[in-house]
Amino acid sequence: MKKPNIAILGATGVVGREIAEITTELGVEFNSIKFLSSAKSAGSKIEFQGKEYIVEEAVPESFNDINIVMASAGGSTSKIFAPEIVKRGGVIIDNSSAFRMDKDVPLVIANVNDEDLRKHKGVISNPNCSTSQLMLILKPLHERAKIKRLIVSTYQAVSGAGLKAMNELTANTKAALNGEKFTNEAFKKPIAFNVIPQIDVFEENGYTKEEMKVTNETKKILHLPDNTPISCTAVRVPVYRGHSEAVDIEFKEKITPDEVREILSRSFGVEVIDNPQDYEYPTTRDADGANPVFAGRIRKNLAFENGISLWCVADNLRIGAALNTVRICKKVIEMELY
Repeated sequence: MKKPNIAILGATGVVGREIAEITTELGVEFNSIKFLSSAKSAGSKIEFQGKEYIVEEAVPESFNDINIVMASAGGSTSKIFAPEIVKRGGVIIDNSSAFRMDKDVPLVIANVNDEDLRKHKGVISNPNCSTSQLMLILKPLHERAKIKRLIVSTYQAVSGAGLKAMNELTANTKAALNGEKFTNEAFKKPIAFNVIPQIDVFEENGYTKEEMKVTNETKKILHLPDNTPISCTAVRVPVYRGHSEAVDIEFKEKITPDEVREILSRSFGVEVIDNPQDYEYPTTRDADGANPVFAGRIRKNLAFENGISLWCVADNLRIGAALNTVRICKKVIEMELY
């Protein structure tokens, strides 16, 4: 099998750097690699696998002879370059929301719905960060008992909003501790010592765009009927890294908490920490820099028939973005879909 020529678009960003690190970590085999960014970051240097690379400005010609592009440069950039990549015979694995709900674009979590990759026409979408960790939990449980209804509350780290948001948490916290005035820019409300019940803009139905991403992407990835009741509340919390989710699931078939623990303990990409009597349950600190989605607080839901409640935590920059992007890249190579 011929090794691909790959490129990382948005290479100097927080997620782009994670993609490069995980490409090495997962042992992705390639013929050549190129690091691309906006004109602002072009010319900077990246150390990768013992060699120094110069970051190049992304232009259409950058993708000549490139087989696979892992992109994390924002939706507007992806919309510009995706057609250019496809036109040149390449495949783009896009981390933005630009193409996620396009019916002709597979929305994929590696080892959850890999077969959807075969339908790609040059563009593959990586789901939203909060959706990504949820799918590794829901897929094996759905296979066992079939999801009837789903309610999710997310508690999302500031890194999901980028480096500017991370810096704002630091500056806002210092100002608050010193009793100084602070003007927030990355968030609509102060983030230090606060919880903000808004991520992204509000839509006409009263839900935010982030909340509707979880709803719509879950249905697409798991191939659930459009009328499956799903509701999400997305909250920003003053944590640098790691998204947490409280998940309430009603199943069509009876399933016990012990069964859920057993299923998840042998599922790909999931680690169960569930011994609350000894205060053993996952927190964001457990997930920082780690690959698994951690699950705990698994119990019978008292409001739903055949209901289960659980808590899950994951590093949003890894499984929520970079890790799944690189896992998809490996799958595309293994399945010879480039």
